[in-house]
Amino acid sequence: MRVMAVFTLLLAGQVALALWRGVPEAGAHPLGRPPSLSASRLASLDDPVPLAKMLDLYLQAHDVQPGLSLPWRELDYGEVVAWLEHILQLDPQGQYPLLAAARLYTQVPDAQRQRLMTDFVAAQYPQDPLNRWRWMAHVAYVAKVQMKDPELAVRYAAELRQYAEGLPQVPAWARQMEIFLRMGQNDLDTAKALLGALLASGQIHDDNELRFLAQTLKELEEK
Repeated sequence: MRVMAVFTLLLAGQVALALWRGVPEAGAHPLGRPPSLSASRLASLDDPVPLAKMLDLYLQAHDVQPGLSLPWRELDYGEVVAWLEHILQLDPQGQYPLLAAARLYTQVPDAQRQRLMTDFVAAQYPQDPLNRWRWMAHVAYVAKVQMKDPELAVRYAAELRQYAEGLPQVPAWARQMEIFLRMGQNDLDTAKALLGALLASGQIHDDNELRFLAQTLKELEEK
């Protein structure tokens, strides 16, 4: 009943807004800042998750407006980040804001806008590493491949490893990403230290993986 009430209120608001605006004209409307969290919770009738899903759709559709389709580079990325954060506060278990930041809005060929998105994901990751590790791994990839910033990629991978310690549900490749990125940077001493600590920790139980990592460590020590 609450969901239907919220939907009805939103629909009525959309109709009233459309009547007030009159016939739509082609032209970009700014996204603007999200409402306060308390206002959104009040509007949701204490059931914020359905409202968060609706705001997902609202944000996703903002780049398509009457008579035009906005390229992402024309969006105010500061406002986009504010909306993504607002939605995530309403629904902390929701994955869309992190997916959108990591995979969609980083597609714009603008390093400053990409950095806003990757830093947003990095800031949100420690709050729920178990459910957000995949987006942290993706922004490390974005930093290395799309942004051509290997040092930033290593930093993200280090944060991924740090908060994933003790979480066996996070796959080994994600926890080991920092090691191989450091090897690519020729930071062999740090890579050896991390790899040695990983082997000594007893976290690796697969025999094939153990052999591979041990062989990698041996090769590093011989360099």
